[in-house]
Amino acid sequence: MTSRATSVRPRPRRTVRHLLAGLAVTLVAALTPAVATAPAQAAPTLLSQGRPATASSSENAGTPASAAVDGNTGTRWASAFSDPQWIQVDLGARATISQVNLLWEGAYGRAFQIQTSDDGATWTTISSTTTGTGGTQNLTVTGAGRYVRMYGTARGTAYGYSLWEFQVYGETGGGTSTCGSTNVAQGSPVTASSTENAGTPASAAVDGNTGTRWASAASDPQWLRADLGSTRTICRVTLTWEAAYARAFQLQTSPDGTTWTTVYSTTTATGGTQSLTVAGSGRYLRVYGTARGTAYGYSLWELAVNTTGGGTTEPPVGTTDPYNPNLGPNTYVFDPSTPTSTIQSRLNTLFTQQETNQFGPQRYAVLFKPGTYTADVNLGFFTQVAGLGLSPDDVNLNGHVRTEAFWMGGNATQNFWRAAENLSVTLPAGQTVERWAVSQAAPYRRMHLRGAQNQIQLWNGGDGWSSGGLLADTRVDGLVVSGSQQQWYSRNSEFGNGWTGSVWNMVFQGVVGAPAPSFPNPSHTVIAQTPQVREKPFLYVDGTGEYRVFVPGLRTNSTGTSWYNKTPAGSSISLSQFYVVQPGTSAATINAAVAQGKHLLFTPGVHHVTEPIQINRADTVVLGLGLATIQADNGSVGMRVADVDGVKVAGLMFEAGTTNSPVLMEVGPSGSSASHATNPTSLHDVFFRIGGPHVGKATNTLTVNSDNVIGDHMWLWRADHAASGVPTGWTLNTADTGLTVNGDNVTMYGLFVEHYQKYQTLWNGNGGRTYFYQNELPYDVPNQAAWMNGSTRGYAAYKVADSVTSHQAYGLGSYSYFNVNPAVVEERSFEVPVNSNVRFTNMVTVSLGGVGTINRVINNAGGTANAANQTVYLTTYP
Repeated sequence: MTSRATSVRPRPRRTVRHLLAGLAVTLVAALTPAVATAPAQAAPTLLSQGRPATASSSENAGTPASAAVDGNTGTRWASAFSDPQWIQVDLGARATISQVNLLWEGAYGRAFQIQTSDDGATWTTISSTTTGTGGTQNLTVTGAGRYVRMYGTARGTAYGYSLWEFQVYGETGGGTSTCGSTNVAQGSPVTASSTENAGTPASAAVDGNTGTRWASAASDPQWLRADLGSTRTICRVTLTWEAAYARAFQLQTSPDGTTWTTVYSTTTATGGTQSLTVAGSGRYLRVYGTARGTAYGYSLWELAVNTTGGGTTEPPVGTTDPYNPNLGPNTYVFDPSTPTSTIQSRLNTLFTQQETNQFGPQRYAVLFKPGTYTADVNLGFFTQVAGLGLSPDDVNLNGHVRTEAFWMGGNATQNFWRAAENLSVTLPAGQTVERWAVSQAAPYRRMHLRGAQNQIQLWNGGDGWSSGGLLADTRVDGLVVSGSQQQWYSRNSEFGNGWTGSVWNMVFQGVVGAPAPSFPNPSHTVIAQTPQVREKPFLYVDGTGEYRVFVPGLRTNSTGTSWYNKTPAGSSISLSQFYVVQPGTSAATINAAVAQGKHLLFTPGVHHVTEPIQINRADTVVLGLGLATIQADNGSVGMRVADVDGVKVAGLMFEAGTTNSPVLMEVGPSGSSASHATNPTSLHDVFFRIGGPHVGKATNTLTVNSDNVIGDHMWLWRADHAASGVPTGWTLNTADTGLTVNGDNVTMYGLFVEHYQKYQTLWNGNGGRTYFYQNELPYDVPNQAAWMNGSTRGYAAYKVADSVTSHQAYGLGSYSYFNVNPAVVEERSFEVPVNSNVRFTNMVTVSLGGVGTINRVINNAGGTANAANQTVYLTTYP
């Protein structure tokens, strides 16, 4: 079993050592004879003392970054117990640096760099070592900058990094930084407002080839945007215009691709080649044209961007040992030699803590290496259990992997946020029932329940409701019993003895052993094949003991599992190619890892970010363990994915912070237009939450701008209830829209969106497809006047924009429960353009308990769901 302690470490008593050292120096000085001295020179000045200091993390409140620059050798900064970590000091002005002193506590840096920066974003290494031994290190250096940091990549102990003092010496007025000659825009991800045709893409302006060009549509305004990968200090921009030039344009910078600052502007440009000196910083550089110089569009052969320091990149991040990775203190790894009693004790402790803990910060992953075990796995909130085999049958648990709802008297409608993956289960002798009584965000994925005589019950068995859920890439040898499940989505699975049960909306896609299609009585929607899907990436251990991540290949027109009686298609990546993200790691460090070619593995916990995590490299894998959560603080965006091929994001939850964010996750920047038909980006078990542990706020939740994106099981939730003492309400945890799709040919499998204040889902792209949709409208609408879309009562649960010409959706349910004001009416749940290529199949609207009214199902079709007639079905539209 792998388990790492999280207790706070007591500080070693080092004061005596400093006193003895001081006495020794005094005695030596007294006993040493006087000698001739060299002419006096100006001593360097201590510049860092009392200056603002920040760090990647702090071990606790008693070890802040400021303690390392307070001049007190009895106080210290200490970091979290992970790599990399850093501490930086702002000297207030540019300085020439000649010496850096590190007074280490017992927890020292074995490998670290000393770096300088003019802007706190682009860093230059002026000293580096991989053989540090701690103690007091007086480093003679040569460099200049306003900011100085110690960047640690390998700790010398099992603890973090700890400095009594971080002393920077030098002289202020370090001269001016030079404008480099490196073109940092070349080869960068680039997008544009439009392209004239397929032969003039945005990427042609940054390919280094003066024979290719970007050209826009013939209208104003138009723009071209380059993502420079990290915040840069920009000193020069060179524009090489084709004949179709800009007469009036601005050069703009942005830290996030949303808020722009103009650093150059003209209304009298004449084209040709313009080399423009500018002063500004940002991650993004945009050429924003407002008036064309010809009747054509805007056309650039090349866009070049130079920065101070020539475009220095972030220093290398720490490496991951794939045979003994640090998966964090909340990941428990068992192997067949672990005593059964040890395993069961840990499982019992976790369940006792997590049974009702739906809003706490605790996150856990329980992983089993290949082998056979005896265990009763009862899963509570924010706990993932998974096998570490390449096949689910590589790990067999004799016992149970179960979820029950006794904590709510059998009602499983709040059994959220947990996961069972990549295991086989053999029930104990004499038992034939496994229970998976769950609602949203609780995938039962890539599982094998053995035994044709057995059944899995998707409810608590005889009492209470449940409101799930997902079975995917799963083999059940026996029978699936849905019981009180209100809705369920099963995809690419195999049921040996079939399925029984139905309430409102059961969808089966690519399922062997699915029931016959019969919507609405019973409410079974059956789709024979899954047109295009990639299964979720997963962590496993190979025969040599190396941890790797398997990335399943893209499948088309598929049925059944990807693994049962077959060899899974896909690729395998060593964990050495991943940066393992521990809670407390800054977004800047995460982005540096991605920029250096790393994939990301988030360990269980809540990861706070104050700037977006940027995924700009094609085929990057971002995988979370234990429902790892990314919380967007200070109004930031949680994650942005560039308009590139094949990014996979899996097993994460995004949490809104208390300051409103414009969006929690964005896939592709606005205006994305590249085709990714052969290698789409995919999102797997990605969940979102606005409110619950605190009063969260986000205008939009998930925006998909790229084409061909695949969503594989997502729940977007504006909280209708919260932790004890935390309020929810119409003016508190505010959130306009759940999912917004602007890209074309986007497909959603198993989409759950609930309680937003305007459109739950807004679909603007063509060629979209949704297979299974579950929605609850906002409970807390105070009155009808507060919920009007112009003259229309309320907002649709699923809106397809009037401009869309093709769209398909299968198996959709929308429910009202206007408990604050039951007189509130929603005019219609589904609102779509009238077009023969926009088709909706098998819909249901429900007034839960008769509380509130849904006037029509889709457009003006379908009956009214209200207290007198609570459930309304419609099989086709148009």
